[in-house]
Amino acid sequence: MISIDPQDKKIRFLLTFFAAMIGGVIFQALHTPIPWLLGPMAVVFIGSRFSKIPFYWPSWIRNTGLIIVGYSIGLSFTKPALVQIVAKLPSMFIMTVLLVLFCAGIAAVVSKLTGVDYPTVLTGSIPGGLSQMITFAEEVKGIDITTVTFLQVARLMMIVFLVPFMIFGPFFHNTAPAASEQVVQTLSQSGSPLLRFILFAIICVAFAFLAKKWKFPTPFMLGPILGTAIFNLVGVQGPQLSPTVLDFSQFMIGGYIGLLMKPEKLEHKARVISLALLSGMIMILVSLGLSYLLVYGGHLTPSTSFLSVAPGGMDQMGILAHEVNADLSMVTGYQLFRLFFIYFAVPPLLRLFFRMARRRKEISSG
Repeated sequence: MISIDPQDKKIRFLLTFFAAMIGGVIFQALHTPIPWLLGPMAVVFIGSRFSKIPFYWPSWIRNTGLIIVGYSIGLSFTKPALVQIVAKLPSMFIMTVLLVLFCAGIAAVVSKLTGVDYPTVLTGSIPGGLSQMITFAEEVKGIDITTVTFLQVARLMMIVFLVPFMIFGPFFHNTAPAASEQVVQTLSQSGSPLLRFILFAIICVAFAFLAKKWKFPTPFMLGPILGTAIFNLVGVQGPQLSPTVLDFSQFMIGGYIGLLMKPEKLEHKARVISLALLSGMIMILVSLGLSYLLVYGGHLTPSTSFLSVAPGGMDQMGILAHEVNADLSMVTGYQLFRLFFIYFAVPPLLRLFFRMARRRKEISSG
């Protein structure tokens, strides 16, 4: 009789891979939006709660998926697109500041309703900076890291699930993407697609590790975006990816996201889960309202404007933008601006705010 070691990483990964594949197939059969992201994410999350063998998804698989998505996004950065993005910088700044301020207000209300301290709720509510906010929570005394992680991941998962159904709904008037036709045409016109794939594979991996070395946010996605965009702008164009490759990249990311949320480690589960759902829903509605401003003031399509300000991850919003034929470079430009703003500006501002709040508390109590 063959014994199975429940701690064997190969067995754990195979079990997780099988669950993720089932999720992708089911969601594909149900014709849901981005099935190879949502399916693996949902089934891995559910399966990991009931399996006696702990699920496992290597981070290098997620990183490979991010590199693929980053490459596909980088291809959308042409010279005309770059000119448009530069022209939108004031709008990007205003939308980012408004969204962060709304999040701060939502966090204050939710903190009073649930009794969870405001610094923890605020750190868990800042959108688009999952790893940065968790790292920040580790550095600041008094913040509940478990709650912050759960709030960030729960919001991300909620947005990744709800936004696709909203973006494919009647309000946005999207037509089915003709990605496969565009891919066939592009690949047939390229002289030697294999050599180009090899060249850009080297470029993307090199830039990914450079971005990691320089401590960029989301380096395995941002690095390939920058590398591909630079070569694209100087006239070295990479071949488009087939829908199958893009689906597989979503699969690689979805399995990893499904394992992030661990509600069993939470204290006051019901309170924190309701907090996460409430704040996530409000943030989605706020971003929808901000997208109206972009539609009427920025001359963007509804799908492009909503995905530009949606408080999700840049990779998920990029995948959705590709699926609905939104302006991929514009969506990425807005998401990138917010990512850098949150990465560089928000932590120092939060430290200053928390320091001032502690001083006021000490003065009032003294």
